[in-house]
Amino acid sequence: MKTELLIGCGSDKGKRLTCDGTQGWSNLTTLDYNADHKPDVVWDLMDPKGLPFEDNTFDEIHAYEVLEHTGAQGDYKFFFWQFSDFWRVLKPNGYLLATCPSRHSIWALGDPSHTRVMQKEQLVFLEQWRYMAVGHTSMSDFRSIYKADFEIIAAEEDTDSLKFILKAKK
Repeated sequence: MKTELLIGCGSDKGKRLTCDGTQGWSNLTTLDYNADHKPDVVWDLMDPKGLPFEDNTFDEIHAYEVLEHTGAQGDYKFFFWQFSDFWRVLKPNGYLLATCPSRHSIWALGDPSHTRVMQKEQLVFLEQWRYMAVGHTSMSDFRSIYKADFEIIAAEEDTDSLKFILKAKK
């Protein structure tokens, strides 16, 4: 049975993205920092201990309208730490499915609780093979702090939303 984690679930536990066409959840664990939303796990995504799960626990992690509330714009150490932690708890070939406000949306920084804007271009830094461009382009080299590896399966951005699916390469 597929195991799924919905982080920052709030009061909406609906499934918004899928990589295999399934509409409902199969074995869902919910996580939110606000106990009032009655998640299975109360946890702050900014906790430096990382997610409270063993390595290789989930087939899928779903993050809808939550990543823009974590970290800070330009905090590359947190960015790579967070995605490394997602990679850690995903099983080999597991998926991270996420939505965020588009950088073009009035809500990207219009919401006072948004601390960063996620951009489609940032995702290339999560694929290890992309670092072959270091020294040939202006791409920064983060391999000293980032050891995880994802494959970009999908990344779409319009005026309102950024949606992406990443596959954990292990």
